[in-house]
Amino acid sequence: MASDPETQSADLASATSTAVRLACRSGAITGCTAGMANGYVQGNLAVFPERIADNFRLFAERNPKSCPVIGESKPGRRDIPELGLDLDIATDLPLYRVWRSGELVDELPDVRSVWRDDLVAFVIGCSFSFEEAMLEAGLPLRHVERGTHVAMYRTNIACAPAGPFAGPMVVSMRPLTPAQAIQAVQVTARYPQVHGAPVHLARPDLIGITDLQQVDYGDPVPVGPNEIPVFWACGVTPQSVIAAARPDFAITHAPGCMLVTDRLNTEFATG
Repeated sequence: MASDPETQSADLASATSTAVRLACRSGAITGCTAGMANGYVQGNLAVFPERIADNFRLFAERNPKSCPVIGESKPGRRDIPELGLDLDIATDLPLYRVWRSGELVDELPDVRSVWRDDLVAFVIGCSFSFEEAMLEAGLPLRHVERGTHVAMYRTNIACAPAGPFAGPMVVSMRPLTPAQAIQAVQVTARYPQVHGAPVHLARPDLIGITDLQQVDYGDPVPVGPNEIPVFWACGVTPQSVIAAARPDFAITHAPGCMLVTDRLNTEFATG
């Protein structure tokens, strides 16, 4: 890859999904995948032992805004053919999180060393897909402009429980003017499999957020005097739920470090 950061960024933006996955697999990409392989769907990752996978599948079905599943592996398998022919769940994300009894115990560049034959991987739609549509509509994305992760917060919005899985919804926030917010609702509502329309506008205190500069995940961004914070359900929600449910073992992506699939964002648009 090119050594100049601007050239490298442009190369990654136009790269194929396979090229980005292989770069993650080799360790050439180690951070946030936002803006890479434009046009391709990226996904959040949640991996659980088979004995509780049915519970998580039901949890996702009951919470489609925050956990829209776009792919699921067979037990012990590291491939999901419908998301990519050359795809390895254990190596093809830049950074993984390993959880034991609900505690984050490690972050690893690949999880081959901890992979087990009883694991089931779920890939959950990511807001990077609707962000591409927002940019095409001329809507600003401050975290993209600043080159940071999107701001994410745990809320007081309770997810519908299933088995051991229960806990608060996580949301991502993007500052917009009221007029832009209306347009953003219209644009993102066309992508229900990647979180769809916002779940809340303005008044963060009403969903349990007391300080927008104190993020739970990602990086804070300023909200201008003529702007309001707009909140979307976020695929980091399973990590909040893992901390509450305390399963004995789980693997997730590190926030912002997604699986780039071969599916196209246009496939997920409705209307």
